Amino acid sequence: MNLDTPKKFAMLIEQAKQVADNFYRPISRKYDRAEHAYPKELDMLASLLDGMNEGSDEAAGATSASKRPSTDGNTGIRNGGNLSVALGTMELCRGDTGLLLSIPRQGLGNAAIAAVANDEQLARFKGKWAAMAITEPSCGSDSAAIRTTAIKDGDDYILNGEKIYVTAGARAECVVVWATLDKSLGKAAIKSFVVEHGTPGMEVTRLEHKLGIKASDTAAINFTDCRVPAANLLGTPEIDLKKGFAGVMETFDNTRPLVAAMAVGVAAASIERMKELLADHIDPNYGTPPLNSSHAEATLYRLEAEWEAARLLTLKAAWMADNKQPNSKDASICKAKAGRVANEVTLKCVELAASLGYGEDELLEKWSRDSKILDIFEGTQQIQQLIIARRVLGKSSAQLK
Repeated sequence: MNLDTPKKFAMLIEQAKQVADNFYRPISRKYDRAEHAYPKELDMLASLLDGMNEGSDEAAGATSASKRPSTDGNTGIRNGGNLSVALGTMELCRGDTGLLLSIPRQGLGNAAIAAVANDEQLARFKGKWAAMAITEPSCGSDSAAIRTTAIKDGDDYILNGEKIYVTAGARAECVVVWATLDKSLGKAAIKSFVVEHGTPGMEVTRLEHKLGIKASDTAAINFTDCRVPAANLLGTPEIDLKKGFAGVMETFDNTRPLVAAMAVGVAAASIERMKELLADHIDPNYGTPPLNSSHAEATLYRLEAEWEAARLLTLKAAWMADNKQPNSKDASICKAKAGRVANEVTLKCVELAASLGYGEDELLEKWSRDSKILDIFEGTQQIQQLIIARRVLGKSSAQLK
């Protein structure tokens, strides 16, 4: 594994760093306090990202996260869209995770469309802001237990059900909805549909009040006899009992490294700030052995080592996707590691900073609140460990629950 960041991404990383430091952080506290208020400042940033992403394999947006063959003719080892979006996300989340999740046309639904849509759908939904709706009141971590139904009716599907905790669910222009074509066939019948806001039968019922990422709206959405064109079903409409859940689950292979990258970013912000606060008490060159260090210095060394491991695992999973290598296990490994590390790092930094870390004069307390969701959505810590165990032991979901 090459531990160096590809030089061609240097400009992208520097631009994302500048956005985090000079754009996100100055408005971070404002939108943390003004929950559900849309950050209008993001409109300009979204336009800039659209321009950067146009026709580029080194783009910074969610639509770059795909396992599709490259159009540049390069058939060798490559560093492409998945790696670039992971690196950009890490830097942007040094600024504010909630603001990142609120950028128009950069939702998790956009990554889902990029993962499984056909060429016609990619063209039709290009430029749309897409949220992703999976979780239901009756099923959280068990995506296979989805009860929202999609019944074929002529050239349409009729959706009925309720989705909760939909990130950007109220602001996005459309929502990628997971629904089952036939409950009796289990998880193999689950498909994803693009439902545009304004479609009759689709209703945002409430916005959630949350611990963190308050700049991002989190919605509950009801679907009541909601008629969706059959052309909006992502992937194939056929139910493949042998392939099972694998089709829609490919989405997670792309989105879990992105969430891991968010966790790496917010943890990096906390570590950097603690280094600044403890500048007079730590050795910046790591010359003092941990056993001879102060408790604070030794703790910071340990946290940084854990953070570096999470960062490298995340980049590996993204690189594997760029090179069309199966990365389901690695996507879960990096998500589990980074989510747990972000929680530990941000909370420990609050502790090390004492009363300063607990107050609103510092962003440390905000980063600790924001980090918690990164160990929950896109699959909880426990679910990731279960998936990893199945992959390592060669067990099916029925054999290892």
